[in-house]
Amino acid sequence: MMLKIYNNFIIPGKLKKSILLIGNFDGLHLGHQKVCTEAIKFKKKYKLKLGVLTFNPLPGMFFNKKLKNYRLTSDFQKFILLKKIGIDFVINKRFNLKFSKITSKQFIKNIIVKKIDPKFIFVSNNFRYGNKRKGNVKGLIAESKKYGFNIIKPKPLRIKKQVVSSTLIRGLLKKGKIKQANKLLSRNWVINGSVQRGRQLGKKLGFPTCNIDINNYISTKPGVYSIKVTIDDSKKILNGIAYLGYRPTFGGKKLLLEINLFGFNGNLYKKTLNVYFCNFIRKDKKFKSKISLISQMKKDLIKAKFDLEKKIIL
Repeated sequence: MMLKIYNNFIIPGKLKKSILLIGNFDGLHLGHQKVCTEAIKFKKKYKLKLGVLTFNPLPGMFFNKKLKNYRLTSDFQKFILLKKIGIDFVINKRFNLKFSKITSKQFIKNIIVKKIDPKFIFVSNNFRYGNKRKGNVKGLIAESKKYGFNIIKPKPLRIKKQVVSSTLIRGLLKKGKIKQANKLLSRNWVINGSVQRGRQLGKKLGFPTCNIDINNYISTKPGVYSIKVTIDDSKKILNGIAYLGYRPTFGGKKLLLEINLFGFNGNLYKKTLNVYFCNFIRKDKKFKSKISLISQMKKDLIKAKFDLEKKIIL
């Protein structure tokens, strides 16, 4: 099954009268998966197509330009995960100033009804839409009775009395709680990025590394992590260690992700790496000398190799 992706609201007639899920779906975590599973039951029962309406950039990032290193997944990752779940089509709407000024009633009448025309809409209870987020679920239900579509509000997934959300997972990652975050994602959190030219500091220290541009991915707690890596489209899994931080020992200012792959000697420049985070080893710190840094790096390698002997989700 191919996943159809649309960057506007012009969709073919065969996709109308479908089931529509609306939201950011950043991370496609267990909470999102629960909603998708419930929607798939509707898909099978009513023999309808299942689509997702999502936005790029995330509305929160659009309104807060200072919000960087925030996303759990890239659009590319999101689409792959949605396809695996069983979604038929995605409307990935560009969120811009013009779109943000559409009123809640215009959004329903001119976009949802006239352009997409779904039979069922799945939304969370805190769903907001339209200019200044004035539209809410109560208003959406009132509009549904007027226009003849149905609103479904799945109950949020709770684990240990906490609602599983992208916000919760971002908080765990910022604390370096990779294992807990991975459980809520039901997979290892991963960064996809191309290898950039660096200053070769790792090589000079005896630990050759490659630099990855993390773009707008959420910044985890600065420090050292055990990782597994795949290169481009290869399915071969390599073990390694990652450093995410500012290189305080060398007076660095820019956030960097540096990767060291165990026993790998090839050229990775311009290759795309899929970096799966497995465990947090230690927090970032400034060392008094290169000798003390090298000594710590040797200990980090031992710890990473021990971690990676264990099974992980991929």
